[in-house]
Amino acid sequence: MSLRQTIQSMIHCAAAASLAATLAGRLEAAEQRASETVASIPYMCNVRDFGAKGDGKKLDTTAINHAIEACAAQGGGKVLLPPGRYLSGTVHLRSHVALFLDAGAMLIGATNLDGYAQPAIPTILPEAKWGKWHRTLIIGENLEDISITGPGVINGNKVFDPTGEEKMRGPHTIALVNCKRFTLRDVSIVDSANYALFFQLSDDVDIGNVKITGGWDGVHFRGAPARPCRNVRIVGCQFYTGDDSIAGRYWEKVVISDCIINSSCNGIRLIGPPTGLIVNACLFYGPGIQPHRSSNRSNMLSGIILQPGAWDKTEGPLDDVLVANNTMHQVASPVTIWTRGENPIGSIHIMGLNAMDVYRSALSIEAWSDAPISNVVIRGANIEFAGGGKAEQANQAVKGPGVDARSLPAWGIYARNVEQLTIEDVRLSLAKPDQRPVILADNVQRLTLDNLHYPRVRGVDEPFVTNNVGRITINDVKGRP
Repeated sequence: MSLRQTIQSMIHCAAAASLAATLAGRLEAAEQRASETVASIPYMCNVRDFGAKGDGKKLDTTAINHAIEACAAQGGGKVLLPPGRYLSGTVHLRSHVALFLDAGAMLIGATNLDGYAQPAIPTILPEAKWGKWHRTLIIGENLEDISITGPGVINGNKVFDPTGEEKMRGPHTIALVNCKRFTLRDVSIVDSANYALFFQLSDDVDIGNVKITGGWDGVHFRGAPARPCRNVRIVGCQFYTGDDSIAGRYWEKVVISDCIINSSCNGIRLIGPPTGLIVNACLFYGPGIQPHRSSNRSNMLSGIILQPGAWDKTEGPLDDVLVANNTMHQVASPVTIWTRGENPIGSIHIMGLNAMDVYRSALSIEAWSDAPISNVVIRGANIEFAGGGKAEQANQAVKGPGVDARSLPAWGIYARNVEQLTIEDVRLSLAKPDQRPVILADNVQRLTLDNLHYPRVRGVDEPFVTNNVGRITINDVKGRP
């Protein structure tokens, strides 16, 4: 079943159906726009005609930038990097210019940090004060209709900076600020010295069939409270990252679909609120093939973690989120959702989730503020946890969340301060017996358990623990030996 068919057929509530229809239409528009961007090329410049050697020794920065400027002067077109190894400092994109890396072409970050520029970051972003942290191999500022495509490779070359963040982070590989209609397709990005793709205050971004290996975050994008990044599509990509594969904050209308996500940190991490987010048909698995660079660990943390305000104060709602038809293996937690106060959480649907060897934490839905989470539906899930929890852990006091998933007093599902929680057609299982309850619901106004299957564990007399739960509806709940 295609993403569009999945979106249109599986949602069972009117609000989510409306969201799905909107995003399905936007998906078609993005596909058409991307096709037109790549196909309609009026003018072409070969970087070798501007003096690029492509020998991996001589700096080709000037030649590549001259080719881009010449192409832009003609009203736009295609800048070709034919087979070769192009050593370069910062490359500046221009509106209506498509950078194409042919098969056998590799753009390589030069080791001299003085050759890297940084974009001007708008003052509405708190990141503006970070200065040189924004240095980048490829920069796009205040542009429209740009693309980087082709079967070639962009190599960040691990250009580390001992004076940078964590005394090692260097330039990002691609950074965009205030851009519209950007396409990144078919390329491979390896060994980024910080983020592989970092964009801020940018809209209509189409990322397809891209492979990202190594580095810190794979795709990281940030908006602002009154200016989110809108209409972003990440489809058919592969992530093998040391840090979060996809991350950011202030997103609006984002589709992540059919991706392979392998990380030594989190798969998808939101540190600020999204609205209109769909994560569909992705494979999340650990341990990470690429180690976490600052700690050298490789275990994968949460598959998906939505944690607005985890790093600093953020504003606005987290709402209209659909997590559908995803598969996870050897993650610390499958889905973790929490808010600390400034970000009300509306509707979240988790459907068709298959996960196994979840080794640390229950699926959790937590509001640590006066405002409860409005509505969470978990439907059609099959989740196997590693188990092994002890009886004393069932009585542990639950502290407010930090930045990563932590152990909880229930092994399957933990809910705190939720208006309505529906658990329907869900099978929970254990690899090893666990002495904690299956579900712990604390301050839940309406709890529905419908067709829930779980293992009975000797010594656990209360598989479901409820504290201050208003109304409970139970239908076809079965404990099995």
